[in-house]
Amino acid sequence: MATSLAIALGAGSPMTHDEKVFFKQLGARIAALRKDQGMTQVQFAEILGLTQQMIASYEVGRRRVPVSLLPQIAETFTVSLEELIGKKDVQPAKRGPAPKLQQQIERIQQLLRAKQRFVIEMLDTVLQQTAR
Repeated sequence: MATSLAIALGAGSPMTHDEKVFFKQLGARIAALRKDQGMTQVQFAEILGLTQQMIASYEVGRRRVPVSLLPQIAETFTVSLEELIGKKDVQPAKRGPAPKLQQQIERIQQLLRAKQRFVIEMLDTVLQQTAR
């Protein structure tokens, strides 16, 4: 009875060792990205339309993160899918050093959301003043 209930609820087959390792690492990356944004599990769950318990299960690798959620998670944290799943070496070759403005934008993207908003507000103020 318990097995049929688990299948009906979508539990599927048990994870292989490699899957456990992958989902534990993915969960750790998701947790780190969430914390870097100053976001709670509850806030993140609301964005995804899930429960806090599901987010906790994903972050510790107890459950598989559905493939259909990966684009929304990547978008929420403004990272590429490759970076989210741990394929950092999959980047296009650069043609030399990035311009200073691009480097600054990349550094701003690494800030907590509250600090990003502050920087954007400052930029908006300066741009409005120069438009006059």
